Amino acid sequence: MVLAALRLPSADYNGSMVASMTAFGRAQGDLVDWEVRSVNHRFLEISFRLPEPFRDMEPGLRELAASRLHRGKIDATLRFAGQASISPRLNEPALDGLIAAVEDIRRRVPSAGSIDPVEVLRFPGVVRDDEDNLSRFKAAAQRSFGVAIEDLVDHRNSEGAKLDKLLRERLVQLEQGAATIRELLAGQGEVLRDRLRGRALELVEQLDGERLEQEIVLLVQKGDVTEELDRLDVHVAETRVSLDAEGPCGRRLDFLMQELNREANTLAAKSVLPQAARIAVDLKVTIEQMREQVQNVE
Repeated sequence: MVLAALRLPSADYNGSMVASMTAFGRAQGDLVDWEVRSVNHRFLEISFRLPEPFRDMEPGLRELAASRLHRGKIDATLRFAGQASISPRLNEPALDGLIAAVEDIRRRVPSAGSIDPVEVLRFPGVVRDDEDNLSRFKAAAQRSFGVAIEDLVDHRNSEGAKLDKLLRERLVQLEQGAATIRELLAGQGEVLRDRLRGRALELVEQLDGERLEQEIVLLVQKGDVTEELDRLDVHVAETRVSLDAEGPCGRRLDFLMQELNREANTLAAKSVLPQAARIAVDLKVTIEQMREQVQNVE
């Protein structure tokens, strides 16, 4: 690649506001453990895997996660820690009612078999969770979920800092490529003049100098990419502003990648000089690398 031959100065990097959507968070305790995974997604989508007694906690947990995360597909899994479990308790009124119903059946059907205690425990309402013990587990789950989310945020920020550095380095590459094309444009008129004169001399013995200059002007105008280079500079500057801004910037960066790619396509199509065309293609490669990274930015 042409850009590979250019010296890459270190990017001006003073810390990142970028967060990656790909990360992992965890919180471990004596009662429950949380694992929270995050991957890239256009919006914020949160899925929970919770033991049945904890289902009623989901709205509050979802609200807590949404207060710290803005985009990404989030999978949160709650498990009991080690040998921890919620002690069940018998619902004595429900059990007494069930036994009374069984005794009534025995009186009516003397041949009925004996009661299987395991089947009795499976009957709805006979066994319920120890409310005091369950409350203790729920409180632990609420606290540790906040810890897991913060761990996830830390990992997203750490990965985001790496993305930020990569994007800034590639912005420097774009600037270097654009600057090289500008330098090439300064000598484009003379190159076109020599090229056109050589072709014309092959066709006619006497060449109209005024006509030649007109053709040169038309070719230079057709191959003038100054406007595209100016817009490329603007989009590079806007990308840096987005990287420095607080809050999620992934969608704006995605839009800017589209704009950068549009300018690079036009540069490649309009470049008259082969070397400028090669640099424009390299710019497209760099922008595509950036676009792939931006897909993970929150």
